Amino acid sequence: MLKEIMIARLFGTCRYIGVGELEEVQLFYYFAESENRPEDDPLLLWLTGGPGCSALSGLIYEVGPFTFDLEAPHTYPPKLILNPYSWTKVSSMIFVDSPVGTGFSYSITQQGDSSSDTEASADLYEFMRKWLQIHPKFLKTPLYISGDSYAGIFVPMVAYLISNGNKDGLLPTMNLQGYVVGNPLTHTDSDFNSRVEFAFYKSLLSLELYESARLHCNGDYINVDPENAACVNDLKLIDKCLENVYIVMILEPHCAKLSPEPQRLLKWGSSILRDKDFLNLTHDSRDHIMWCRNYNYLSIYIWANDESVQDALHIRKGTIPEWKRCNDSISYTENVNDTVNYHRELLRRGYRGLVYSGDHDMLVPYLGTLEWINLLNMMVTTAWQPWTVDGQVAGYMVKYNDTVSQLVFSTVKGAGHTAPEYKPKECLAMIRRWLAHFPLSSDD
Repeated sequence: MLKEIMIARLFGTCRYIGVGELEEVQLFYYFAESENRPEDDPLLLWLTGGPGCSALSGLIYEVGPFTFDLEAPHTYPPKLILNPYSWTKVSSMIFVDSPVGTGFSYSITQQGDSSSDTEASADLYEFMRKWLQIHPKFLKTPLYISGDSYAGIFVPMVAYLISNGNKDGLLPTMNLQGYVVGNPLTHTDSDFNSRVEFAFYKSLLSLELYESARLHCNGDYINVDPENAACVNDLKLIDKCLENVYIVMILEPHCAKLSPEPQRLLKWGSSILRDKDFLNLTHDSRDHIMWCRNYNYLSIYIWANDESVQDALHIRKGTIPEWKRCNDSISYTENVNDTVNYHRELLRRGYRGLVYSGDHDMLVPYLGTLEWINLLNMMVTTAWQPWTVDGQVAGYMVKYNDTVSQLVFSTVKGAGHTAPEYKPKECLAMIRRWLAHFPLSSDD
């Protein structure tokens, strides 16, 4: 009973909202009110990447109000504890399982099982319209669209749809103020080509190999002409150097999966963003001499597939065969590979933007993010400088302004691809200051 009470208190409201002409897509969401002043604090819509990774992953391992007690790994079911660095300390938050087929979301028709970047974004816009109709007390609350990883595609698209809807007089009018993206997939050319440069700067490649590849490949390591033997040979050497590096956090161990596949760092496919969690283990992973971050994810599979947990969350029986943290079997079309223009238009309309990057992520490196930010041609008003937490450097930031627009870019020192998972205290300080319109450089 205690577990059910804790779930109900921490999640607040968990339910489905139907979207589509016949509401064939049933999107499941978790809602947690601000622990501070919900009547005054902003509202954040949080979108997890993948595509196909459950909002529950972002909620539990990144920015939500509770997490698992990883110091008590052998308890069953896994023990929930409060997250002292939850972003609900400063905002109310909606976590949505999107696109369809993600987490507990499902379709009532076979046709509704398929989705794409544009369709998923449209579904999320409709979701927010209906959610605010159900929760009218949040209509005047400042709204921010947020997320990380592949959600770098969704976030600006959803924010743009909301802005257009407001402009066209569609009800309800949403009090959109801006957006937040972390290590966001945004512009595939800069995002993925920057991996080679990042690897060199982190001393993973020699100067000779880096300069040779840059010369022979002409700066393009993704769209490679197979007849360009010099480039192909350089990339083979680069792959050899990096194949045993954990791409999402280069300082942590790279561990074998149940179905090992070549990492092929320089090839792009969205599946790398929803990598398999389970490791090739023959005994209890907790007792294994080498710790791997994937071990942390075992708890969520046990917990989310527990019948009593699903009953407490009001999951509709028979709608999904099994809950997965990241579902790599969804029917999904990636039809948008560049959202820079969405950022440009949102900023031109006066919305605020926060872009942050864990500085040890080689999946979507901060160097590529800075490259597409430079395409916005905004004026730097606060040059690269450190920001601190408890007197210690927590990262580095740049502030851009251009007439009505404002964008802040921040690194999170020592963090990987999902920065709040690695540096929760620092990321809470970052979002607290930004939402309050304080400079990141002002220590708490």
